[in-house]
Amino acid sequence: MASVGKILRRTFLIGSAAIVGGVAFGAYYVSRPAANPLKPAEGETALSPFVLIDQQGVTLFAPRAEMGQGVRTTWAALIAEELDVELDQIRVLHGPAAAAYYNSALVGEGLPNKGYDISDFQHNLGEALGVLGRTLSLQVTGGSTSMKDGFERMREAGATARETLKQAAADRLGVDRAQLKTENGAVIAPNGTRIPYTELAEAAGQIEPPEVELRDPSNWRLLGRNLPRVDVVGKSTGTAEFGIDVRPEGLKFASVRINPKLGGEMKGFDASAAEQMPGVKKVVDLGNGVAVIATNTWLAIQAVEAIDVDWGDAPYPPETDAIFTEIASAFDASPNSTMRDDGDVDTLPDGATEITAEYTVPYLAHSTMEPMNATALFTGSALELWCGNQAPTLVQIRAANTANLDKEAVQIHTTYLGGGFGRRGELDFGEIATKVAMAMPGVPVQTTWSREEDMRHDYYRPGAMARMRGAVKDGQAVLIDGKVAAQSCTQQAVKRYTGLPAGGPDKVLVEGFFNQPYTVPNYRMSGHIADLDIPVGFWRSVGNSHNGFFHETFMDEMANAAGRDPLEFRLELAKAEHAPSAGCLQAVKEMSGWTGETPDGVGRGVAMTYSFGTPVAQVIEVVDEDGTIRIAKAWIACDVGLALDPGTVEAQMFGGMIYGLSAAVMGEITFSDGEVEQYNFPDYDALRMHNAPVTQVKILETNHHMGGVGEPGTPPSMPALGNALFDLTGERARTLPLINQFNLLV
Repeated sequence: MASVGKILRRTFLIGSAAIVGGVAFGAYYVSRPAANPLKPAEGETALSPFVLIDQQGVTLFAPRAEMGQGVRTTWAALIAEELDVELDQIRVLHGPAAAAYYNSALVGEGLPNKGYDISDFQHNLGEALGVLGRTLSLQVTGGSTSMKDGFERMREAGATARETLKQAAADRLGVDRAQLKTENGAVIAPNGTRIPYTELAEAAGQIEPPEVELRDPSNWRLLGRNLPRVDVVGKSTGTAEFGIDVRPEGLKFASVRINPKLGGEMKGFDASAAEQMPGVKKVVDLGNGVAVIATNTWLAIQAVEAIDVDWGDAPYPPETDAIFTEIASAFDASPNSTMRDDGDVDTLPDGATEITAEYTVPYLAHSTMEPMNATALFTGSALELWCGNQAPTLVQIRAANTANLDKEAVQIHTTYLGGGFGRRGELDFGEIATKVAMAMPGVPVQTTWSREEDMRHDYYRPGAMARMRGAVKDGQAVLIDGKVAAQSCTQQAVKRYTGLPAGGPDKVLVEGFFNQPYTVPNYRMSGHIADLDIPVGFWRSVGNSHNGFFHETFMDEMANAAGRDPLEFRLELAKAEHAPSAGCLQAVKEMSGWTGETPDGVGRGVAMTYSFGTPVAQVIEVVDEDGTIRIAKAWIACDVGLALDPGTVEAQMFGGMIYGLSAAVMGEITFSDGEVEQYNFPDYDALRMHNAPVTQVKILETNHHMGGVGEPGTPPSMPALGNALFDLTGERARTLPLINQFNLLV
């Protein structure tokens, strides 16, 4: 039950925590309700920032971006479950940019704990700190937090709407609200009279919402079942609107070129050839690049490529090898963090066998199917911006600053995203579209990046290195000492978003490294930040993506040195530390029929990574087919605590694994003369149906708290595949991508 006492307790914690953290927001400022951004027209009633009722029925304004992860469907189900309507009775739209839509789970994810071992107090503190998301305008889709954020908020929104509508009916009928019930979008009177919600909405809008009690999960009709996606018809028929589909009246089209030596200046340009091309309307100087406005996108792309530009040099080493030399040099400096330091790792236990290894992974692109784009209409006093994005309030603030407008004069329309993976949490595509539109006031302009421009101007998953040292004794792991070196996504992102430097320990750099649920008496993990100016950003599973490979490949090497079965080795270590993680390992053991023995021509590997509150174990099977190695089968077990839509959980685990396997097999961004060498999908491919494994997923629900599902399937896929290749060939994979070492089917 939502209660005033609970709210007040949270307010006190927030006020105290904010001051302790060094920023005295004040309890009132942090805890006061955000204004409802919905402005109902005549005949409409907004019962909360999320629920609007009019004569057509119920509309959910979902504040999280839909990029294939099913968030609109599950959030609609959370509302429908409490509001007593069917899923197909709810229309789902993306909410506007507004503080009311802050992500309440995102801030808590940054607390410096392992996650799997947090107490109820630490969990509640993380929830309480979530209110800071409102003061920071964190209307963000990311960190696998959408369901953790929406689980209570959406049910409370639905329950509040239900009870307010019942009160409106009670006032009309002159009966007590407790005598009424709801069913299929209507309030039912004691005599059986049905009053549709649409008839009660206007009166309900004048009533102070009562306190509500959420329904017990045993009474759920929708949640916990496989749900039909609310967007499947639109996406199947081509009527779903993505950013690239936006077509306001009078639209012109643009494309852009930025210095391919990332971060370098533009010294000058000659646009005469482009300006003479029929259909070209304008050439725009962006400061660090150029854009062309034309009558269609293809012409704009051709014209901008015809501009002769004098580019300055990159502010980082020009070649890949030199870049990784810089990354390796970070090990020579003191660590940015040592977030796990148990026992004494500096002393090798008597009788123990020492193992050392060094690993390297490349920079990676997000490679979204829909390239970066945004459509903008600038009038001089206002701006409208249409785009798929993961952070509407941040896009709004950046666009307002770019156009020299108050943010209230900027309206953001968030469309479906043709892939996000963290890339559309950046602000550059909205900022560039704003600059382009400002060059042609009163005319909407859609700025679309060519695939080549998109691939070569990303905020990449950073290249990373790890140096691992461990020891085994009597078949047991007795010591792990790991160091990871990479650029800091967090420091770069904070500076891009706020213009301010970010300091302190970077948890993202070492996630998937320091917080793995294994009991080892001497266990230290440290992170070293490489000082480079290559643009990096949040990529699906972020630091877990490289640290999962480092940690779980080394666990395999330790098991091999101990003469142990690699799955049993992990299972024994996990049982003493975190039962849900051990349960995932046990599940994939049973699903795959793991015996530790494989026939000739077949290899199997296992890995388990805890990330975003969810442990995920995977077994990958590879087969040698006349010298070509094919990824044949995969088994995945995850423990999400509570599966609101098992079908979506299964899809996300499979999709996350495929994203990781694609990167492991062939993903690589390299540099020559300061420029990215990969241009398009032929240079940066992904797994297709012919080389993807047949996959089985098992969902467990023993975890104490709800975990994320969008990203945890990615980290264990890479080491599981590498470990399978070792089982098949006897060659250890310590560097990605694997195609450089093994003859894999592509």
